[in-house]
This record gives sequence, structure tokens and C-alpha cells, in this order.
Amino acid sequence: MQHPTSRRSFISAGSLGFLGLSLREYLAAAETKAPSKATANAVILFWLEGGPSHIDTWDPKPNSNFKPISTNVAGIRISELLPRMAKQMDKYALVRSMHTRGNDHPQATHYVVTGHEINPAMQFPSVGSMITKELGPRNAVPPHVLVPKWDRGRQYEDYFRASFLGGDYDPMCIPDPSKPDFAVTDLSLPKTVSQASVDSRSAFLKIVDRRYRQLNETAEHANLDAFTAQAYKMLLTPAVRDAFDLGKEPEKLKERYGKDSIGQSALLARRLVEAGSRFVTAAGYHGTSWDTHSDNDKGHKDRLCPTLDRTLTALIEDLDQRGLLKTTLVIAMGEFGRTPAINPNLGRDHWPNCWSLALSGGGIKTGQVLGSSDEKGYNVTSRVVSMGDLYATVYKAMGIDWTKEIMSPIGRPIKIANSLEDKTGEPIGELLG
Repeated sequence: MQHPTSRRSFISAGSLGFLGLSLREYLAAAETKAPSKATANAVILFWLEGGPSHIDTWDPKPNSNFKPISTNVAGIRISELLPRMAKQMDKYALVRSMHTRGNDHPQATHYVVTGHEINPAMQFPSVGSMITKELGPRNAVPPHVLVPKWDRGRQYEDYFRASFLGGDYDPMCIPDPSKPDFAVTDLSLPKTVSQASVDSRSAFLKIVDRRYRQLNETAEHANLDAFTAQAYKMLLTPAVRDAFDLGKEPEKLKERYGKDSIGQSALLARRLVEAGSRFVTAAGYHGTSWDTHSDNDKGHKDRLCPTLDRTLTALIEDLDQRGLLKTTLVIAMGEFGRTPAINPNLGRDHWPNCWSLALSGGGIKTGQVLGSSDEKGYNVTSRVVSMGDLYATVYKAMGIDWTKEIMSPIGRPIKIANSLEDKTGEPIGELLG
């Protein structure tokens, strides 16, 4: 059952929405701070929906029609389809030994995003929601954001939510920022309320009383006022609204990222972590874009790898130039890899047994490859890495206790870094040192 003051119920009731007072728990949680040993304070998940072919991208093999090329790190070679990335390989760590569960998109996406296989008896919180809960917000900016929201296939969007942690840790799901009519409605006051009418805190409190408190007659209102001013700040502070305003970016930089959904979602992700968001999913590859069951080579060559190479390298360059890469962990991955064998439609099918991902920033040791696969990319041959291990690494980088377990509504302890065979994941020492 959803918490009565959750973000989703607040929005559905026609209130001020996310930037109204459903922030109470967020703002109260701000006292939770990461230990000083943390090297990262934010994560950008560059989501490659559908599952890229590892042997045609980051783990080139002889059974790929694309040649491997050298990079600026001696001994590391990647696909010729990623020339820009090859020139900045010193900024990445490649994991070529991912091994996960789920051979179809829903199951695999759920597993990769939560670390748990789908269970009909309960839902599991996403890693972004867990990080948001553990670390709290920064600078009155929405701490957890997903961009763009799904127009179709909404079940995938649900996997990124907080489940039993409560709606306050759900991502703020916003529209496609590449569209001409892009607007974030939660940043606007209700049409019946002018900004002049909330220029004083007392007037704002009257609006809160009228539009919110009537929705939830509980004793919790006694604790609400302590955070009203900060919620007011989020609604009206120009710096918060500006974080969502891509119009403030130079046209040249927009073009460098790409003016499509992929590029503008990543650019907005950078603006949000710069402003204070904790976890942003840049999900511009909607519609299972990387699901190349047919014409795999054509899809990777003409449509997928060029945008990946363009936008990911732009994001890393931009973060680095702004001094944000040191504290922002970027993860580029999908839900699985593709089969090393080509099917009759000249495509590659789903392959969770062995696949690759790329990491950058956040204190991660870059310019290296972790793990390996066999000659054709079927199976891991060294250093199996599970989602639990990846999560444990992320949590440790952010100063979160990766061994923590939380109690589910059905009384079952849930590992926040759940590995294979329900074991607790271990941080990847080669990445963290």
C-alpha cells in the first residue's frame, strides 16, 4: 500500500505535485550524509534499452563483422563503430564479464535495475531509489529523475520505481527534452495561483493548507511545517527551475550531445547532477532500440553505435571539463548482451550469460578492462561480475553500506546488493582500489 503522503498520490490528487510538500520525507532525510570516504555523490545511468551486442561494441570478437581498433590505452581494443570512445578510453573502465538473469526484456530489465528476479509476491526497489533513500536530497533539487518517461511500455518505467520504500523515492519521470513543447509541469504553479500570490511564505502556507492538508488528515501534519520553506524554495527558486532549462545551454553543446532524445536526455542529466540530483537515468533509447533480432549489423552501424559514441563521449567530456566527473559515476549499460551467433534474420538474440558495460567517473579506476569472455563471447572466462557486485561497487563509491538488508512488507529481508544465488555482492576491488 502506498504511503498516504507519497509523491504519486499527491500528484494524482491534483496538488502541487512533486515540487509541493510531498518532499517532507526527502527534506527530513537530508540529515543522512555519505561518509567522508565516499568518492561519488551522484550517478548517471545511460540506459541502452534492448541490450547492445557486446561483441560489436566493447568486446570485439572474430565473429563480429566490425573490426577492433586500438584506443588511447595500450592493449585495449574496441569496435571500429566507437571511434570517439576509443580516443578517450583512459576515461572508462570496461567490464566484459557481466553475468545476469532474465532472457527476455521485462525479466532482464527488472533484474538489472533491482538486482532481483521478478517475484509475483512482491516488488523490489530500484538501485536509484535505494541510493535516494540512503543519501537524501541535495540543494532542493529532485534527487531521483528518469528522462524521458515511457510513452509506451510503462511496465519498464515501473521497474525504476521505489516499490515498498514508498513513493517519495520514486523517480520524477519527465517528458522527452528533445521535443519542441518540452516542459516540466511539476515546476509550474497551478494555473489558478499566480506567483505574486505566493511571494510571501504565509500566503504559500495558505495554499498548502487548502490544496494539500485536506488530502491527508493525519497527525504527520504536526511535523510538516519544518520543511515547508524548503519545499517552497524548490517550487520558486530560479536555480531549481533552471536545472531543467536546456535553453541555457549553448547550441554548439546541444549539437555535440545530439539534438535527439538520446542526446538531450544525457545533457539534462548532466544539468541535474550539477544542480544536486543523486541518480538520473538518461533513457533516450526507448522502444527497445538495441533489440537487434534482425539486421544487427545495419542497426549497430547506422543507428545505434553512432549515437552511443556521440552522446556518451560528449557527456564524459562535459562532466570532466566542469570538474564533475570525479564525483559523478556514469554507467552505460542495457539489460543484457546479444548472442554471438547470427540468426536467420541477420540479427542477434538475447544473451544474459556474458555481456559488457562501461563505467566512468565517481572515483572509479579507469583505463582498464575487467574480466574476459571466450573466443566468440558466449561465456565468461575470468572474473564473473554480477549485478550485486556492480551495486556493491556503486554503493561503496557513494559511502553506502553495501551489506545492508532492508525488511520488506512481507517480512523478508532484502539485500540492497543482491548477487547470484541470493548472496551479498562484493565491491569490485580492481575498480575501487
